[in-house]
Amino acid sequence: MLLTINQLTKQFGGLSAVNDVSAVIEESKITAIIGPNGAGKSTFFNLISGFHQPTSGRIELSGQDITNMRAEHVARLGVGRTFQTTHLFEQATVLDNVMIGHRLRTKAGLFDAIFRTKRERDEKKKCLDKALEALEFVGLTSLAYEQAHSITQEQQKRVAFALALATDPKLVLLDEPAAGVNPDETEGLSEVMKKMVKHGKTVCLIEHKMPMVMSLADHILVLNHGELIADGTPKDIQKNERVIEAYLGGNSNVSA
Repeated sequence: MLLTINQLTKQFGGLSAVNDVSAVIEESKITAIIGPNGAGKSTFFNLISGFHQPTSGRIELSGQDITNMRAEHVARLGVGRTFQTTHLFEQATVLDNVMIGHRLRTKAGLFDAIFRTKRERDEKKKCLDKALEALEFVGLTSLAYEQAHSITQEQQKRVAFALALATDPKLVLLDEPAAGVNPDETEGLSEVMKKMVKHGKTVCLIEHKMPMVMSLADHILVLNHGELIADGTPKDIQKNERVIEAYLGGNSNVSA
């Protein structure tokens, strides 16, 4: 298993946003995390990626304990992510936005930047190459020198994918990757996720679009009120009574 989560709990004051969750994320598969609004899904991602520290429990990446690591250390070990709201540097080019991702892997410091050392030049070239490679992967090479504010919502989603890929991740966490895009665009983003897996990445996404989830995911985790209420294949989840009850209560349709 690429990621193993044991009895993970996160409390904010007296409220448990994530409560005693144990799960695994299999390597080279697509795992979806679903649940009604307020189920604890984004908090779960924040715990995995180091943006929040858990109250209790353990997280292992490829057998290494990452439970209390800071986000930048988790990222260096191979966890890349996008966020529910895509935040880009709007006045910068698409390429410059993506180059930021690979900077995580560089070692040049202030001295190198001021004196334009060979290490700084070499690493800048490597960042450029990696960013262009990521943009080609997501189909945005033609927009590399466009300013980020001028591109569409769907293209911004692809830039976010590229930014995550530029960090050289093993595991890519995608928080509502299809939010705000139309069905045709959703299908295009699904194809990019499948392509990630074909190229050796592991994908874990939070998503509310059930047709997309059911056609895309190999495995699904269902959270409700911070608890894991179901864990299985799309077929298993569609007929799970606890899941149906949770979604009916949220006016959603799990089998849509």
